[in-house]
Amino acid sequence: MKILILGATGRTGKWILAEALEQGYKVNCLVRKAEEINQNHSALKIYKGSPESISELESALKGCDAIISALNISRKSDFPWSKLRTPKTFLSDVMKNIITLSTKIKIDRIVVCSAWGVADTEKEIPLWFNWFIKNSNIGVAYKDHERQENLLKSSTLNWTIVRPSGLVDLSKSQTIIESYNNEPKPKITISRKSVAEFMVQTLSDEKLIGKAPVISAELIKINNDLGKS
Repeated sequence: MKILILGATGRTGKWILAEALEQGYKVNCLVRKAEEINQNHSALKIYKGSPESISELESALKGCDAIISALNISRKSDFPWSKLRTPKTFLSDVMKNIITLSTKIKIDRIVVCSAWGVADTEKEIPLWFNWFIKNSNIGVAYKDHERQENLLKSSTLNWTIVRPSGLVDLSKSQTIIESYNNEPKPKITISRKSVAEFMVQTLSDEKLIGKAPVISAELIKINNDLGKS
């Protein structure tokens, strides 16, 4: 299977790209800055451009069977009130392009990274985080994630929406907790590596078509007994 990865230069997208290649997929990537991809693999083809351009997206989609999107609304820094680098409707605009092209190119499988706290899961997240979403530029991304989710749900695509909890940078494997309707109660964090593994595996999991799982993981405990007999 050949897949198109969108957002492959992002902090989660880099893990998705590595995982997809490791699992034996042929991969196309559409990125603004090709030099930011440090993978050198015979199964990887890089297209320079933006998914906001329907023609550039169409070129990158040719020959692909499915899409994984790790796109997000980008801020100039991690500071919650930092100015945006992308338009407020970046995600939903790209999704409109994908849906338009899906029939023409006969793409019907897509896995999209959203977030815990989007749409019906807003009531599940901690109050302090809900405050940040509603009172900072973090909320811009959540609103557009919801718009793109609604577009997907009304499309004919075989979609899976993955809603990770708080993303952290860990390289160790985790046991992923898959939650629906707040059962089981999600944990606060999950590693980007674990999200990547789940999203790539989801491509071939028909049971997850039309579903929007929240995924999280137990915190990895640091061993404080090192050096003790």
